[in-house]
Amino acid sequence: MSDWDALPGFVEERTQVGETTVVVEPAELLSAAATLRDEHGFNFLSDITAVDYLGWAGAGVSGYLGTASGRDLNTPMTQGYQAVPAGKPKRFAMNYHLLSISERTRRLRVQVWLDEGERIQSVIPVWPTADFHEREAFDLMGIAIDEHPNLKRILLDDDWDGHPLRKDYPLGGEPVRFSGEE
Repeated sequence: MSDWDALPGFVEERTQVGETTVVVEPAELLSAAATLRDEHGFNFLSDITAVDYLGWAGAGVSGYLGTASGRDLNTPMTQGYQAVPAGKPKRFAMNYHLLSISERTRRLRVQVWLDEGERIQSVIPVWPTADFHEREAFDLMGIAIDEHPNLKRILLDDDWDGHPLRKDYPLGGEPVRFSGEE
């Protein structure tokens, strides 16, 4: 039995390299966030990160090069102790990095999995600092966030086409846009 079983929308708990991740259902995110703040003391949202896992664990994924001293990130190759990454439940992960700031600081990552076009509820009512983080996820990944008070681009121009942190975003051949050009 996990410490988080009573959390609304609880799916699973994972602990790796000393970090705990709690996965919740997208429809229960706001309830889970309020419970984590009010009953477990996670009173600070430090960051929200969106990750695109398009093609993860599919054909052509090389895997990781593991050595006795760890992974060599500078020369990823298909030699050594290779392992293809495990598949993911959906394409996108929204990760909410929480802190409990008290006499004993604790960290927790809350993760929600989303498919293309799936919407998620804003957590601004629970942690107001989520405002710009959610706008960044919308702007760069295209993740729609319901009931956000000002969901518009934050880094790119309003007429920008696409979301550049998605894995299917074109990498080249885009025309250069200069100020004053039509």
